[in-house]
Amino acid sequence: MITNPRDLLADLFVADAPRPEYADRFAVFHPLIGSWDLDVRWYDETGAVTRQTQGEWHFGYALDGRAVADIWITPSRARRPIDGDGEWGLSIRLYDPELNAFRSTWMGPKHAFVMTFIGHSGDNWITLEAREPTAYKTRWAFTNITESTFDWRNEDEAADGTITLRQTFAATRTDHQA
Repeated sequence: MITNPRDLLADLFVADAPRPEYADRFAVFHPLIGSWDLDVRWYDETGAVTRQTQGEWHFGYALDGRAVADIWITPSRARRPIDGDGEWGLSIRLYDPELNAFRSTWMGPKHAFVMTFIGHSGDNWITLEAREPTAYKTRWAFTNITESTFDWRNEDEAADGTITLRQTFAATRTDHQA
């Protein structure tokens, strides 16, 4: 029996696999399950890189196999002594059969920031579009997903269709598993 609250929460939260009825829906996330090193870049309005650091991202099945969860950390824990404090972000993704899409919520506790998204996917890509009405549409996209690498980008689209790249991650699988 688990008596340590930390271990109990981890045991209740993390699942070994998706539930059988979710396996097909979560198949697009399967290549992401595990741990990743990140090359993280931020961009200004002109597209120039303004900052760069290393990060980490960890994906796993959660909530009795009914969700996919991830935690990204930037700068990585190893780079914090050099690059300073950053953000730890948590996403929970679940499949909504009524929408035939994924609902995703990202939480960034450092700035008490929460974003909700609707996600769609294909063979080696996942796109999440923010649900909150703002002056622009925020889109997060996973592309070029393989077993060992993927790319991620954060971009905003203005009402006139102008797209501004805000951030990119180039991910490489590590030996550590989530």
